[in-house]
Order: sequence, then C-alpha cells, then structure tokens
Amino acid sequence: MVEEIVSVKDSRILIRPLEGVHEMNIGVDLQRRIWGFDEIDIVPDQIFIVAERSGGQVLGAFHEGKAIGIALAFAGMHRGTVYLHSHLVGVAPEYQNRGIGRLLKLAQRDDAIARGIDLIEWTFDPLQLKNAYFNLARLGAVVRRYIPNCYGRTSSPLHAGLPTDRLVAEWPIKSARVLDLLTGKTGVPKANCPRISIPTAIRQTCGSDPLEAEKIQSRVREQFQRHFAAGCAALGFELDEQQGSYILEPYEN
Repeated sequence: MVEEIVSVKDSRILIRPLEGVHEMNIGVDLQRRIWGFDEIDIVPDQIFIVAERSGGQVLGAFHEGKAIGIALAFAGMHRGTVYLHSHLVGVAPEYQNRGIGRLLKLAQRDDAIARGIDLIEWTFDPLQLKNAYFNLARLGAVVRRYIPNCYGRTSSPLHAGLPTDRLVAEWPIKSARVLDLLTGKTGVPKANCPRISIPTAIRQTCGSDPLEAEKIQSRVREQFQRHFAAGCAALGFELDEQQGSYILEPYEN
C-alpha cells in the first residue's frame, strides 16, 4: 500500500535518520532557525540521542548536503498499545511551503509501518490554521483531545505570549481514511456538522492585540472541550480567506 503514496525517494530532498552523537546537534540548530527559541526552551542534543536509542525517531531532511528539516519522535504506550509521539517536525524558513513537511511526515509513517507501529500522535496549536488544515485535511489525523497550556508560556515568537493550548492529533497510519487522503481522495463531511471557526487573521491579532487573541483562544478552548465531552472528534478542516473551520462529527474509536 505504501507504493501508492508519493514516496520520499522520488524527491530530490534526502530524508534519513540522523546517526551518531555528532549529528544530533543538527536538531538543536534547526530549532533556533525554525522557532526562534531561547536556549531554555530548546530540546538538547542528549534528548535526541535518548529518543533514537529508546525506539523513537530522529530524522533529518537535507538539500545538497544542507540540513533543512527535522523530525523527532519518542516511543510511547497507550493501554498496552505502542505508538510514536512526534514531538517536533519543522522545516527551515527558506524551505517552507515546498512540501518538505509532508515528506518528513511520510518518512515517519514509512518507518513506523516497517516496525509494525500503527499509530503516530502529536500536539499542535489550534490557532495555527495552515497546520490544522495539513494535519486533518491532508494527512487524515483525528482530533478528540484538548490540552490547555500544555507546555506553559514559552519564549517562542510563534506562541505570541499566549498559553500553549494544544490539540492532540491521532494519526492511524494504516486506516482506510488516511490512505484515501494520502492518495488524493477527499471525503464529504456529514450534513449539519458542528464547526469551530477561527479568523484567518488570528496570527496578526496575536501580534497586534494579545488580549483579543487570548479571548479568541479561550472561546475556542471552551468549544472544543464541550464538543469532545459530547463524543465528537474533529475529522476535517476547511480554510478560506476569512476563516478556518474545524469540522466535528460523532466518533467512536
């Protein structure tokens, strides 16, 4: 089934595991370049080593020998089921919006399938609308958990001083829904599905009016928590010039 999906091997971008202690600092450098973290918020190279040696993943993306992307995942377990928790995936600013993030996710998927792992999870900011579209509409992730202020307030400009609220993306990598989306098939949401909508200008609002941004964040938090408590999950996402909308449906695992 993997052959039906655009393969990492078809790209001129090389994605491979980072090897040896000396290469793990690539992940440290890329965190500075991608997210602008202060040193206190950077995952150190020792943690990359621990992840790689304890069943996780440390993948790098390279262009003509230059490191341009990173994926770090830890081995995890839910009620006896082994999964991978993808802690970070990022691409250097000058290489963003070229599909490299998707290649990194597909590389994570390929490696997991080869090792007999069926589930990858990660957290993401509900206010990052392009990321939400990518996770739900392009990859087929399912979202049914909301974690308020997951990491505390950080130094990253991307977090804009807001609480680091996070949604949990569950990616059942061999499911029919995921295979359909990865091969270009799109589903149609059920009629009258509830939606949680966020203005596309939310990132500008975070910079110009942090108090208003936090009000929007609080409203979104309450809506997600209410719908999740009622047994719904976010299974789709629509994005236009005015707003991004999470599409929720009743969901049973």
